[in-house]
Amino acid sequence: MGAFFLLDTLPGQIGAALTVGVCLFAFLKGDEPERIAAGAFMLGWFATLLAQRDGDLYGFPWAMFGLDVVMLFVLGALAWKSGRTWPIWATALQLLVVMSHIMIMIDLRTPIGSFYAVLNLAGYGILLCLAIGTFWAWQERRAAGLE
Repeated sequence: MGAFFLLDTLPGQIGAALTVGVCLFAFLKGDEPERIAAGAFMLGWFATLLAQRDGDLYGFPWAMFGLDVVMLFVLGALAWKSGRTWPIWATALQLLVVMSHIMIMIDLRTPIGSFYAVLNLAGYGILLCLAIGTFWAWQERRAAGLE
């Protein structure tokens, strides 16, 4: 859920608007799996905003790691229980985020810029998976005449 959610920069504000837009779309047009993922993503986003310590450049972000592990379990449960493909892709991207945390944790001398790039790109990828899954669910309901 990463670092692209800092609201004090223009890219952070654009990322926040994108996040809110995709999650709102999922809440309005998605089915239960999309709504659960959107709710978990929004809760994780707010919790990440509270957990971030901007002044601590050298400590391991344990709170963010814990939030990302919880999100991995939520997406993994959705991938397991729902018959859709988008949660599998979202889970794979979230696993990439968790593994990036582990690489920093075990001190593999990974450049911190690479770490944040992975977190940001994976976050956008998860949002893309959620948006595509919501669109498919919405179209399936429309085709069935339920909407």
